[in-house]
Amino acid sequence: MADWFEQNAVLRIGTRGSPLALAQAHEVRDRLMAAHDLPAERFAVTVLKTTGDAVQDRPLSEIGGKGLFTKELDLALEAGEIDIAVHSMKDVPTVLVEGMAITAVLPREDVRDVLVSDHAASIEALPQGAVFGTSSLRRRAQLLHRRPDLQMVEFRGNVQTRLKKLADGVAVATILARAGLNRLGQTELGQTIPETTLLPAVAQGAVGIQQRHDDALAEALAPIHDAPTATRITTERAFLRALDGSCRTPIAALATLADGEIAFRGEVLRPDGSQVLCAARSGTDAAAMGTDAAQELLAGGAGGFY
Repeated sequence: MADWFEQNAVLRIGTRGSPLALAQAHEVRDRLMAAHDLPAERFAVTVLKTTGDAVQDRPLSEIGGKGLFTKELDLALEAGEIDIAVHSMKDVPTVLVEGMAITAVLPREDVRDVLVSDHAASIEALPQGAVFGTSSLRRRAQLLHRRPDLQMVEFRGNVQTRLKKLADGVAVATILARAGLNRLGQTELGQTIPETTLLPAVAQGAVGIQQRHDDALAEALAPIHDAPTATRITTERAFLRALDGSCRTPIAALATLADGEIAFRGEVLRPDGSQVLCAARSGTDAAAMGTDAAQELLAGGAGGFY
């Protein structure tokens, strides 16, 4: 098979335009530069504005869900305007556009959430009836399950936008992903919440690379692919897909991997946090484990939660 970089002068990398998205795209570029001993001039980062970025005044559940962060990148891939698209895997629908594939994922970052507040160092320490800002149905339901007194307000936007809303007093606390903060170099911000307290979103902390079918390009991406991360998110995404979950559904999941053995936990919540159903599995068949755990929760009534 011909080397992709011998046949093409520049690899065009498509990404959203937020600081975090750009950091992820540049990490992909830098890893490929190192893997293939290529200069930066052999790569071009193309910024595309997605519907999810453009519409900030309404919850994602009202305007179409996860695909709003990937649709424009999918269209650019289909049109041949870019060669690869870099995604936060938690934003990627479980069913991809025909002819597309996620062929590489980077090593997974910290999966945990972070509480950001000047008023308390933990969820339990927040004042009674505190106003909490989040755009995530998963985080909203998990928080209300623990603290039904909290008052929730919509908090769309990138990390910088949400921090400004906190500074402006729109809410007294919010939650961000530790992975995103680490990639932005803001490692000291906030209080990290154990995953036993807030189970993360499916594929949180994972970055994926999507491409059109092209074996040579897939081979070029292979050196930066992290197989353990792929196994973990395969389990979690199988769980999500079997539940037919979307941004309208409070779903959380986490798979860990040790000595070839997968340990998986997943949960589905009512949007108001009044009820949560949980399932756990261990084994080696990633997709089957996630699917089986989802079927257990559906049999227990999870389908009636959304």
